[in-house]
Amino acid sequence: MSSAVVHQAASLCLSYPDDTVLGSARLVERALRESAPRAAASFAPLLEWWAGTPASQVQAAYVDTFDMSRRHALYLSYWTDGDTRRRGAVLADLKRRYRETGLQLDGTGELPDYLPLVLEFARHAPREGTAVLQEYRPSLELIRIALAERGSPYAGVVAAVCDTLPGRSPADRQQAMAMAAAGPPRETVGLDAHDPRLLPLHPVGGR
Repeated sequence: MSSAVVHQAASLCLSYPDDTVLGSARLVERALRESAPRAAASFAPLLEWWAGTPASQVQAAYVDTFDMSRRHALYLSYWTDGDTRRRGAVLADLKRRYRETGLQLDGTGELPDYLPLVLEFARHAPREGTAVLQEYRPSLELIRIALAERGSPYAGVVAAVCDTLPGRSPADRQQAMAMAAAGPPRETVGLDAHDPRLLPLHPVGGR
């Protein structure tokens, strides 16, 4: 139950902070305090920042963080597959896995490896969705580390997601890259996380 709450809360908080998202802050905080107190502490910096910052500034910061910087790309397969031939097959497989659980992607405008969408999948189908998150654990950890290095309040949200998965998080970027290098595809093994081949296909949310 607590993992499902964390995944749903993170899906919301990592989405573009429109009026609906920002208006859900108190509901998110209450749900986390009741079901996942440890995660609530990780979300607190973001929720407190939202509460004390004009919406326009929050939205501008989101765009600057996630749309304008490849270091924080929320498209999970880019951290492991880059622009390799394998990525198309990876995205198609994710779509298939979504369909098999009844999750509809029509109208989202996002690629299936977009982290908020994967988190929604984990809430919708916990076993299958958590398996996807675990498969892309290196991507999650690299995003977490990059956000922490930036001093972003979003870092705690990604850290809370990592905490729902088995095993300990890597302590630094070097360990996270070693984790990424341990899996497929071989075409991208050893790529630095800032390599231009890891750029998103298009800006998040098309804004």
